Amino acid sequence: MTDIAQTYSPQNGASLSSPDAANGKAAAKPVVQALSMDDLSEALSAGLHDFRQSAPYGLFFGGFYAVGGWFLVWLLFAYNMPYLVYPLASGFALIAPFVAAGLYEISRRRESGEALSVQSVLGAIFGERSKELRWMALITGFAFIIWIDIAIFLYVIFFGLHPVNPTALVNTILLTPQGAMFLLAGNLIGAFMSLAVFSITAVSFPMLLHKDVDFITAMITSIKCVVQNRKPMLSWAIFIGFMMLISLASFLLGLVVILPLLGHATWHLYRRAIRFEEGETAATP
Repeated sequence: MTDIAQTYSPQNGASLSSPDAANGKAAAKPVVQALSMDDLSEALSAGLHDFRQSAPYGLFFGGFYAVGGWFLVWLLFAYNMPYLVYPLASGFALIAPFVAAGLYEISRRRESGEALSVQSVLGAIFGERSKELRWMALITGFAFIIWIDIAIFLYVIFFGLHPVNPTALVNTILLTPQGAMFLLAGNLIGAFMSLAVFSITAVSFPMLLHKDVDFITAMITSIKCVVQNRKPMLSWAIFIGFMMLISLASFLLGLVVILPLLGHATWHLYRRAIRFEEGETAATP
């Protein structure tokens, strides 16, 4: 058992085991814990440790995410919609929590001392027990579609229905009041949507992998966690946004490393943020 696993011992109120429904126990109730800024740095440190110890897995998920982003950008240029490149790239973070689900499973297995394999990691994402996880993925995917629809709507409002040459579009956005208003409106709306999606996904995806809870409970618990720990969770959201800006500046290449780092760190932050009150043993008929 690693030092990280010992940090989250059952004595500290967090179980490493799977749900207790099969043992006749009532479902565990999630309880939000108080977080400090130290928890963020410790979660990042633990996430970096996991990344180093399981680098091939992390690089695979990060590379898959980056290649997916490049493919979508290529499609936008192929269909003469370059104005959607920036909103697509910036909104790509909305679906990152689901892409990082395999990374949560890696950290969970390392924490509990279970063996790692491609089958076990992918099975946690696509297996029968991950049904609630897929519901959450549907919600974040829907938010991403709305994000793109809003970007198209704003473009039509400011520039009309005619496509604009990419070079001319960049010059218009950077050098004209009309472009500045377009950029301001898009970023303000995007920031609001990002905060809303962050609130429902901050700890919900790792929780769904860890415990047998429904996705509604996971979302509500995630919102409670953000509300009750406003300063550290807002700082965490800003840090994620900053890392995504680095990814954009590197033409998504930075995602190869940034996604696994944030994915593993998110698991450890979740373990510090949520504990479970185990239910009483159910009466047998």
